[in-house]
Amino acid sequence: MSSGNLGPSQDGNYLSKENRHLANFVPDVWGDTFLSPPPELDMDDITRLEYEELKEQVRRMLVTSMDNPSQILNLIDVVQRLGVAYHFEKEIEDALQFIYYHHCHVQVDDDDDLYTTAIRFRILREHGFNVDCETFNKFKGEKGELKESLISDIKGMLELYEAAHFQVHGENILEEALSFTKCHLKLAETKVDYPLSTQIANALNRPLRKSLTRLIAKSYIPIYEGYGTHDQNLLKFAKLDFKILQHLHRKEINELTRWWKGLDVATNFPFIRDRLVECYFWILGVYFEPHYSIARIFTTKVISLTSILDDIYDAYGTYEELEIFTKAIHRWDINCIDQLPDYMKLWYREALNVYKDMEDLISKEGKAYRVQFAIDAMKRQADVYFAEAKWLHENYIPTMEEYMPIALISCGYPNVTIASFVGMDDSITKETFIWAFNDPKILRASDTICRLMSDIVSHKFEQERGHVSSAVECYMKQYGASMQAAYDEFFKQVDDAWKDINEEFLKPTAAPISALIRILNLARVMDLYHKGEDAYTHAGDSAETNITALLIDSVPL
Repeated sequence: MSSGNLGPSQDGNYLSKENRHLANFVPDVWGDTFLSPPPELDMDDITRLEYEELKEQVRRMLVTSMDNPSQILNLIDVVQRLGVAYHFEKEIEDALQFIYYHHCHVQVDDDDDLYTTAIRFRILREHGFNVDCETFNKFKGEKGELKESLISDIKGMLELYEAAHFQVHGENILEEALSFTKCHLKLAETKVDYPLSTQIANALNRPLRKSLTRLIAKSYIPIYEGYGTHDQNLLKFAKLDFKILQHLHRKEINELTRWWKGLDVATNFPFIRDRLVECYFWILGVYFEPHYSIARIFTTKVISLTSILDDIYDAYGTYEELEIFTKAIHRWDINCIDQLPDYMKLWYREALNVYKDMEDLISKEGKAYRVQFAIDAMKRQADVYFAEAKWLHENYIPTMEEYMPIALISCGYPNVTIASFVGMDDSITKETFIWAFNDPKILRASDTICRLMSDIVSHKFEQERGHVSSAVECYMKQYGASMQAAYDEFFKQVDDAWKDINEEFLKPTAAPISALIRILNLARVMDLYHKGEDAYTHAGDSAETNITALLIDSVPL
């Protein structure tokens, strides 16, 4: 980055670049896109009344289909894909309890076809019911391999492919099913008509298990409409719901953009990744529902501040400045501010404000303790950033055993997970925070996905400017391995981490489902932002396309 890009700090002092590992980050691509509030939601009273009536019709459909397991499974599948399942959690849970009991205790002759078997397995697993993968054994031939005759059942193959992503460790039949279906679906994709062809392409690009609920809804609405067998009322309800949610999300990103502009980030932190919109989209992936609006705004501020903090530690601050900064963050006291350089003062003051504002907001509900957990998580974040800065300062390449415990926290996911719980409902208790702070298996899995996927796609760019060694460099040095061998090992660990996540969703769960879903969704966002590219750091096309799909492009009614 040239010195011409370094602007005056808040106090008018110019930021110098000596002894600093500056990165030439891509500037913000959104400009003032979200600075104006969205126009009023153009829904008159009649349309709002229709929306409520349609919702009740869908609810009745879910209740009255109970005596037909395959019909109810298909309905739940569509309701989930259309992104409206959050309205009907109780009805869906009741229906699945019935189906699970019926499947396990009543049905003796299991003569269901591949499609029905796979969709039942997937939806029950997704909701924590521990169905046995041996249900797929009937599709094996005499030699123990999946029958070739399955290849002609494209919809069944697609469902089996989706189901296979819910596997836990040791489920070899699902491992086989994954490679079998992937291979044959690639061949089928060009031979079938729309909308099935698009559905296959979407699934091969990213299966449901790794996809964000809103993006599934956006792409599935036209697919569902294209099948011609769709339920008109359900389709209309999904479209109206998408419109209502998009309007709310536009209001939130507008509020956050005004906050960000108020910090004058471009001037005060010219050395960082200016990614407010990408941060909001990240947290929109974690939860999109209307009742999480306050939680979403707080967590977006936390992840945005964490992103600045990350760049202060590894793209700008000198070792001496970082030492003072880390101690100040530990004290979490405005009286520490005078000892900090100007550019750090602004971050510090704003961090204290954001957490204090949230504390004021939730203290009347007796939940102020939650903010203290979030502050402790941010302190821990600074500690591990400083540990990495020390490695870089000393030119030290750690072993994998030294690197991973630090890197799994420095990836930011433990911090963001804790922050995401702060504004949630009463399903989250003090025990949930304590559980999350103690490195539970599902969070470690999500951290692993975050850290390794990030290191794979970003390490070359980072090493060009002087950066702490990533997992790739650590692994190569420790084992004398090639870069590709390191990648292969890490992809395997990422696959294993997804199996851990699947395992942790099986009932009884170690924490409330509402907490587990946040952690799953963080892993999903990482798959979106870091599959094949670092779309966050480089403001990649995939990020821009998806943000546009959810926050700008409307769904025609």
